[in-house]
Amino acid sequence: MLENINHIALIGSLMQQMCVYLVIAYLLSKTPLFAPLMQVTVRLPDKLVCYLVFSGFCILGTYLGFQIEGAIANTRAIGAVVGGILGGPVVGLAVGLTGGLHRYSLGGFTDSACAVSTTIEGLIGGGLHFYLLRRHRAEHLLHPMSAFGATLVAEIMQMIIILLMAKPFDKAAFLVAHIALPMVLSNAVGAALFMRLILDRRETLEKYSIAFSAKALRIAERSVGVLMQGFNEKHCTRMAAIIREETGVGAVAITDCEKLLGFVGIGADHHVPGTPISSPHTFYAIAHNEVVYADGAAVPYHCSVSKDCKLGSSLVIPLRGEENRVFGTIKLYEPKSKFFSSLNRTLGEGIARLLSNQVLAGKIEEQKRLLAQSEIKLLQAQINPHFLFNALNTLAAVIRRDPEAARQIVHYLSTFFRKSLKRVGNEATLRDEIEHVDSYLQIELARFSGRLDVEMEVSDDLLHLRLPAFSLQPIVENAIKYGISQLIEPGRITIRAQRQNDVLTVVVEDSAGLYQPKPDGDGLGMNLVDRRIKIRYGAAYGISVTCQPDCWTRVAIRLPVEEEAIEC
Repeated sequence: MLENINHIALIGSLMQQMCVYLVIAYLLSKTPLFAPLMQVTVRLPDKLVCYLVFSGFCILGTYLGFQIEGAIANTRAIGAVVGGILGGPVVGLAVGLTGGLHRYSLGGFTDSACAVSTTIEGLIGGGLHFYLLRRHRAEHLLHPMSAFGATLVAEIMQMIIILLMAKPFDKAAFLVAHIALPMVLSNAVGAALFMRLILDRRETLEKYSIAFSAKALRIAERSVGVLMQGFNEKHCTRMAAIIREETGVGAVAITDCEKLLGFVGIGADHHVPGTPISSPHTFYAIAHNEVVYADGAAVPYHCSVSKDCKLGSSLVIPLRGEENRVFGTIKLYEPKSKFFSSLNRTLGEGIARLLSNQVLAGKIEEQKRLLAQSEIKLLQAQINPHFLFNALNTLAAVIRRDPEAARQIVHYLSTFFRKSLKRVGNEATLRDEIEHVDSYLQIELARFSGRLDVEMEVSDDLLHLRLPAFSLQPIVENAIKYGISQLIEPGRITIRAQRQNDVLTVVVEDSAGLYQPKPDGDGLGMNLVDRRIKIRYGAAYGISVTCQPDCWTRVAIRLPVEEEAIEC
């Protein structure tokens, strides 16, 4: 009867020790150090963390133990076995050896037996790790029953080793009889609870991550391109409404550095878009480029517009553009009866990055649009002066001997400049480009007086397809300027167009074959055409040049088929 009472008392003491052990583990689980322990450890840095943590638990289990007849009843096996299960055989051996050497240093008639058994306990956990991975059953490693079973076997093995190694045998047998059941049960249950704690922490983080990801994805999906259209009151109000609907906060505001651009939620009656910023928290966030959280307690919050406002806390997050410069803020509010959740605080910072990227992308698109317009103006400026000079010289030479031909040249010159100067958009149909080139070529035909032949091989069913404006004329001009004009004998320009699936290819070919690649590019006009196509459609499209010397030069413009007009 006395022996049963001693067993029960020792089990209770060891369970108390195990509870202290698990409380420490729970507190540790709140730190970044615990992150590698929530999965099967395979990376060397994670194995090192696993070794350090569970070696610490091994040593802690020994220090928290109880002295019994020159030995120590303890929960050391939890650290050794769980460390081996999570880290593998090498980590298990290292943890067990560390815990065993520490126990040996404390002395006692079981010191050698405990050092050996602790090392073997680590190997048992590591062996289970190795076995389950080889069987492709890694999901069982984090199961509490796996830890329970492995620790149960490990503690039984420890009792056998004590009986075999500890001297005198009678004293070892007496010790095992008193501590076997309490240590086996407390260590096995403790290992299972430790693994359950790891699983609970991982499941909590997964739920948190899933909730965060789901909200972020919904916001991103609903807000695609909203602020790319402009960082103004209309689009900011729309964005604020989307964010409030998805986050469930009391109110959402978006500002630039001077005024409120959008506000949705509690307090919308007195927080009016277009009014100047008045909140000191907003001014601070903009001036110092910092997140400001006014929870209404540690950091006081008072509405700067109305003393009757029901909002009680505010999170102000800067919106950052190029070179991390602040160009505005997003503000999330909660009413006085509600506090911010960690999810909404973290999500708020993610939303700020999303909004910042959208505004930045909108500015980039606007810069591309302005660049395209500038390039068109540059092409027009490049074409007109020297072409006009050549045309007037041709007209002066023809006007006396053939007035009718001179009249036709004036007509073509008028058509050419009218089509050049009246184009305000960034795109045209292939028909427009062919007509523009034809008026150019008619003047060049007069200038070359029979030394130039032109062939057009463009099917009528392709004329409605669209391409960037001023794509064709610079290529034809290059073919004449650097090809045909250098020949003594007559030359030929051929223009072909063909469609293959969803790709339109327009080819300009001259019969000179004088093309020479230049280190700094192939001429301003050709470079601009190639760049505009690549910016708009991607690197797979643009201009390619092939040449057979003294025979032909072929310039191919490749771009995707566009049959509908696109507003620019």
